[in-house]
Amino acid sequence: MKTHSNPAELAELLAGVDYVADEGLATVAHLSLALQRPLLMEGEPGTGKTALAVALSEALEIPLIRLQCYEGIDAQQALYDWDFARQILHLRTLEASAVELDVAATEGVLHSERFLLARPVLRALQQSPAVLLVDEIDRADDEFEAFLLETLSDYQVSIPELGTIRAATPPVVILTSNRTRDVHDALKRRCLYHWIDHPDLDREVEIVRARLPQVSERLTRRVVEVVQQLRAENRLVKLPGVAETIDWARAVHELGRTDLDLDAALLTLGALSKYREDTGHLRTLLSEQLG
Repeated sequence: MKTHSNPAELAELLAGVDYVADEGLATVAHLSLALQRPLLMEGEPGTGKTALAVALSEALEIPLIRLQCYEGIDAQQALYDWDFARQILHLRTLEASAVELDVAATEGVLHSERFLLARPVLRALQQSPAVLLVDEIDRADDEFEAFLLETLSDYQVSIPELGTIRAATPPVVILTSNRTRDVHDALKRRCLYHWIDHPDLDREVEIVRARLPQVSERLTRRVVEVVQQLRAENRLVKLPGVAETIDWARAVHELGRTDLDLDAALLTLGALSKYREDTGHLRTLLSEQLG
């Protein structure tokens, strides 16, 4: 695992994997690592919350383990399951061997790590140092939050058949939320917190340039200027995030363009908008800006 001693050095490591972090983000990420506290990232979709976890994994050269949250997810789906098919196969093999079975020993084998299917949280505890990304925690329910709070407090879990499994090194934990609902205060208190907003023009140009160095600087700046204007007007169902900016710049570049004109913009709308309602608005807005 690569190390660093201050926020500036972490920002350099992140820049090395094409993730542009401003001073505030680099500082809170550094503190999360130094204090071994989870980092809760909130902000609009497409602002780089998930990308931070990916970038930390690459920059620190440790595995990324992702837990995608959804409505109805429970602790078992995050922790572990038993491989029932292999357990039954093993049991039938023993029965067919004509050897007298030792019931206690057989049960012990069936509930050993050999037949354990580790899910993301358990894998993170077992394999750490690693980055554990708990993506879109706001989609999970209260019970799952409570389980997560307990697990992240001690970085350990108890499996009745095996005992307690504790991380030798606490994983780097990044939680993301799009604020579809409020995350409980108890979980927030366990975490460091950072709100990530859409970047300003110069920083977004820097981000796109870092990710797409092959795209001309003129095209990059023009694409970002248009996206920033669309956000400022706030007339779309879904405002484009940085991810859409990057996709759009790449799409226009793939058409062989080095600048953004109305024709190229309309041809590549599918990279900028994923809502039918916005497509009509965008044709009007882009005509006003580029026509």
